[in-house]
Amino acid sequence: QHIFSAIQLLLVRVNQPHLSTMTVCADDFETNDLETITTTAAPEQVHYTCCRVNNHQPLIKGLTEVPKNIPSDTKFLDLQNNRIRELKEDDFKGLTHLYGLSLRNNQISKVHPRTFVPLKHMQKLYFSKNLLTTIPRNLPTSLVELRIHENRIRTVSAGWEPTQYTTVVLSLEPSRDSNSIILQSIINMKSTNLNTVCLDLPESLNELHLDHNQIQAVELEDLKRYKNLYRLGLGFNHIRNIENGSLSYLQLLRELHLDNNRLTRVPRGLPEMKYLQVVYLHSNHIDRVGMDDFCPRGFGMKRTFYNGISLFGNPVNYWEVQPAAFRCVSDRLAVQFGNYKK
Repeated sequence: QHIFSAIQLLLVRVNQPHLSTMTVCADDFETNDLETITTTAAPEQVHYTCCRVNNHQPLIKGLTEVPKNIPSDTKFLDLQNNRIRELKEDDFKGLTHLYGLSLRNNQISKVHPRTFVPLKHMQKLYFSKNLLTTIPRNLPTSLVELRIHENRIRTVSAGWEPTQYTTVVLSLEPSRDSNSIILQSIINMKSTNLNTVCLDLPESLNELHLDHNQIQAVELEDLKRYKNLYRLGLGFNHIRNIENGSLSYLQLLRELHLDNNRLTRVPRGLPEMKYLQVVYLHSNHIDRVGMDDFCPRGFGMKRTFYNGISLFGNPVNYWEVQPAAFRCVSDRLAVQFGNYKK
């Protein structure tokens, strides 16, 4: 019973004579650890596929389009590793119970604006390794996990906000405009009950959102692999300690969110971060600010001045902080103390 619970078996019946396999799987499609077991009933060309976590095998072979007559009660549909080039308006018509869809590793470059409209309950969409140039329109509002990296997307449309999802992995191709800062990857894993920052995520990512979790500390090598980060969100956790040196790997960081935690002092290492411009430290337990907590001692060591430091909601008294502590701030109004209330 333990074994069956762990591998989450799910059987699907498909009447598709031209298909070698149809697999619907309750596990994470993004892993390459799927073992497929297929039984064929020759007279009816009916295929039963059992999917479980183990070694990856191609799940549906040779498809150039989304197959027809997919059972309407299908909850997990895996169409990865094929040659599908286009998603049409009615490809998923009637699949109102679909919970997860994998289109990973196809050749999809065109998606009809109404393709995903019928999927009102879909929560997981895996669309990586295709030929998309834009994020598809009309994605379901129920979607909580979107993985759309390794496409040909250069920009995102105005108003698209990755924080609407619990988990989003997006990569953008380099822009032709060499003067612009290009987002290579965004990962948002807020409200996922994480208790550690030590994650095996892509090294190239530029934004990492881990807000609203259960993280209690940042240890020395937790952020070692993320040297390209521009923005790090760790707000609304239970962080009491950030180990000395753990921020030293983030030399390109522009924005750091550590608000609504349990810090008792300003994290060490901020003066060495040459490009850091925004630091959110409000709603912690910080009771003092040292002369060198934010700014380096040497002249010209910091490439960009701070334009936002939030310290309100802490027991530190602003009149006890030396003005020179903010000597590398662009404007005195950029430092926000507010009034502390117990």
